[in-house]
Amino acid sequence: MSRFHHTFKAITMVSLLALGLSACENMTGPDTFERPNDKWQKRDREQGVFGEGGLTFGDDKAKRQNQNGTGIGVNAYLWRATLDTISFMPLASADPFGGVVLTDWHSPSASPNERFKLNVYILGQALRADGIRVAAFRQVKNKNNEWQVVQMDPKAITDIENAILTRARQLRTDSMTQ
Repeated sequence: MSRFHHTFKAITMVSLLALGLSACENMTGPDTFERPNDKWQKRDREQGVFGEGGLTFGDDKAKRQNQNGTGIGVNAYLWRATLDTISFMPLASADPFGGVVLTDWHSPSASPNERFKLNVYILGQALRADGIRVAAFRQVKNKNNEWQVVQMDPKAITDIENAILTRARQLRTDSMTQ
C-alpha cells in the first residue's frame, strides 16, 4: 500500500472519529431533570458567592428561619434513610449537596449470576413521596458468562423508593420524640 493510501486512511479515521464525537455532543443521559441545587448554583453565579446581602457575621434570625440547619442540600431524613436502606450495597459516590447516591454493582450471595446497581436522586428539601427517584439496573450472566442487561420490574423500583420513604418517616418520628 502506498504512503498516500496510509495517509488517506488515517485522515478518514480521524474524520469519522471527530464526526462521531460531535454527534454525541447534544446527547443527554437518563438524568436530564433539574437537580435541587441547580437553581442555587445559578443564583450564586448571578449574585456572587456570598449572595445578595454579602457576608454577614452574627445572629441573623430572618435568614436562619428559612433553613433546616441540615448542612446538606437535600432533606436530611431522606438522605440518611437512603444510606440506611441501601447500606448492603457498595457505594460508588455520595453527594449530599446534590442529593445523589450511586452504588456499585452488587451480587446477592443467593444468586451470584445476577447483579444490581442503584442511582438514588433526592429531589428537594421536603420529605415527600415525589422527593426521591430511584433508577435501578439489573444484569444476569448469559451462557457465555457475559453480563447482559435485564429489565427491572417497575414494582421493585417503587418498593425501594417506599422503603426509603418509610425509613425517612421513621427517622423524623424518632427525632421528634427525643
